[in-house]
Amino acid sequence: MLSEPRIRVLVVDDHPVVRDGLVTQLSRHGDIEVVGYAADAAGAVRECARERPDVVLLDVRLPDALAAELVPRLRAVSSSSRILLFTAFPEHAAVAPSLAAGACGLLVKDASGTALRNAFREVAQTGSYGGAEAAEATAPVTPREYDVLRLVAFGHTNSEIGEQLGLSLNTVKSYLHNVMNKLNARNRAQLITNARTHGLL
Repeated sequence: MLSEPRIRVLVVDDHPVVRDGLVTQLSRHGDIEVVGYAADAAGAVRECARERPDVVLLDVRLPDALAAELVPRLRAVSSSSRILLFTAFPEHAAVAPSLAAGACGLLVKDASGTALRNAFREVAQTGSYGGAEAAEATAPVTPREYDVLRLVAFGHTNSEIGEQLGLSLNTVKSYLHNVMNKLNARNRAQLITNARTHGLL
């Protein structure tokens, strides 16, 4: 009888103890294989492009990048990889924008080995884990509003944002108006400040 293909996992976490503990736990499950590790965003992008894992287990807090910024970069180099957030603090402000950016779910760091295995299996089979859609629905901004917000933070004009995202000028203005209302901002400078306060940038 043919065995099921292994679920290939890339672990992205800047704490060696966490990475070692994950490998120990996952080695007990024959259908899961850890194919690489990374301790920062640059390493994560490099390893994801090389290994094209089924699942990327991504620490929400990395030393050189926000998870919400990294998720689109990982998906760009390996579109088939699913990104599962990994954090000790599920209420962290960075979780919602990371889900809005395209992560498929959230796993807490005190999860048991069985919970880890089940999470990877669910992600591999369904593409999401733990009600990611519901979590995204409660995110402070939508994925497209987040795209506009990021480009505003980089200093782009509305016209430039429209060109990059393939949106009309009026649509960009509408998204910008919505996100400014949600973050209680009167101008772009205040929008960026408030977004950082909320962990969105």
